[in-house]
Amino acid sequence: MTAQEEPGNDAGTVGTIGRQAGRGLRWSLFGTLLTRMGSFAMGLVLARLLAPADFGLYAIALAATQFVMHVNDAGLIAATVQWRGKLEEMAPTASVLAVVFSTGVYGIFWVGAPYFSTLAGSEQATGVVRLLTAVILVDGITAVRAGALMRHFEQDKLTKANLAGVLANAAIAVTLAAMGAGAYSFAAGQFGASVVTGVLVFVFARVPVRIAVDRAIAVRLLRFGLPLAASLGLESVLMNADYVIVGDRLGMTMLGFYLLAFNVSSWVPGLIGTAIRYVSIAGFSRLAEGDQESLAEGVRRSVPLLIAFVLPVAVVMATLAHAIIITLYGAQWNMSAGVLRFLAVLMVVRMLTGLAFDILTSVGATRATVWLNAGWAAALVAALLVGIGLDGIRGAAIAHAVVGLFVALPLAVWALQRSGVNLRPVLPALVRPLAGAAAAAGVILLVSQVTGHILLLELVAAGGAGMIVYVLIVVPAAQLKGLGGRLARLVPARS
Repeated sequence: MTAQEEPGNDAGTVGTIGRQAGRGLRWSLFGTLLTRMGSFAMGLVLARLLAPADFGLYAIALAATQFVMHVNDAGLIAATVQWRGKLEEMAPTASVLAVVFSTGVYGIFWVGAPYFSTLAGSEQATGVVRLLTAVILVDGITAVRAGALMRHFEQDKLTKANLAGVLANAAIAVTLAAMGAGAYSFAAGQFGASVVTGVLVFVFARVPVRIAVDRAIAVRLLRFGLPLAASLGLESVLMNADYVIVGDRLGMTMLGFYLLAFNVSSWVPGLIGTAIRYVSIAGFSRLAEGDQESLAEGVRRSVPLLIAFVLPVAVVMATLAHAIIITLYGAQWNMSAGVLRFLAVLMVVRMLTGLAFDILTSVGATRATVWLNAGWAAALVAALLVGIGLDGIRGAAIAHAVVGLFVALPLAVWALQRSGVNLRPVLPALVRPLAGAAAAAGVILLVSQVTGHILLLELVAAGGAGMIVYVLIVVPAAQLKGLGGRLARLVPARS
């Protein structure tokens, strides 16, 4: 019996699945990094071709699209990844259900697009909403195939498909923006990208095309997937309610400033969070199939590592927000900097709650994710209304940060504890990252004063000094010494 098969060998099970997930994560990180770099470069170009109001119209369509993308497949991608049994048994039923749900949801949003756009403060967004939300039709067709690639840790194939989509997106969006298509540039680019990516995913997955519905399998899939879809729908409300409320209360131009800041704060969740989600549900699901100790060990290793990586990025964004925004996008976008300071806090919360969500999904506790996101959404909507009334778009960002820290994180911990995931062993490993983040923030603020707020110098000197301090505090001395020795061996010896 191998280590992977042996029930009592927790370390062996974690190690084997960890290696598979590690390979998948490396491909996910590589692919997501390239796609985000492409999206970032395209954003820089579009920020100079389009007006803030165009970004505002796109934000409305994006809010609608992110909601329908979360609910359209009824949780069947995650159900495919988490399925306990042979994929061939459930694929035909799951494929039919995914197409039916996606088509139905798109029909509802086609009819409701004018009402949604009016609610968000601009009837002009109706056409953009209808075009951008059409990506869910492609998603429904490819849902099971994408889930199959994740299930087998074949992130290399997903990476190739996504990169092809990015190239298509850039070519379409930039061309249309230069021709004066405004917000339609974003929508057409993303729809074209979804078609290109979808075709490649369908080919790469090699899942036989069969049309059949097994009632017992359908019930089992929907029992898992519908609560997950409801929870993901609530999650999309969390991440997009601010767009609707800001657009309605403050107009498209202010929404454009807010969207830019939110996009910057989403760099890490978009890069690292997306890459992790490609493998985390599959990895934790395989661990949960073994025993509780294997899952607990996986969580104990994952959470501190994630926090240690995310905190320094959040510190840099919060302390150097003005330098980041003005250097990258120009002084005309400076109003976004005050928003970014507080959305950096939300970034950390999103990464942690996202990991908690994946752990809960992997153990089948999809109903717990509904309560988590429902409590978060209820508190957030009320806080956003108050925050925007008091301090405009900056008040919206403050509301997000406060609710994330004092509502979302406690709810996530409570949901994990109720599902049998003990987080107490994780706490000692958090001391170094938290201390390092506090020290790094102090150093960055001090060096910023010395640089005289010369933007590029401030970014390089203050940001670099803060990161050095963070690494010295967080990384154990033995590991730093070992790294130094390896680097020294790379330098040719002098005679």
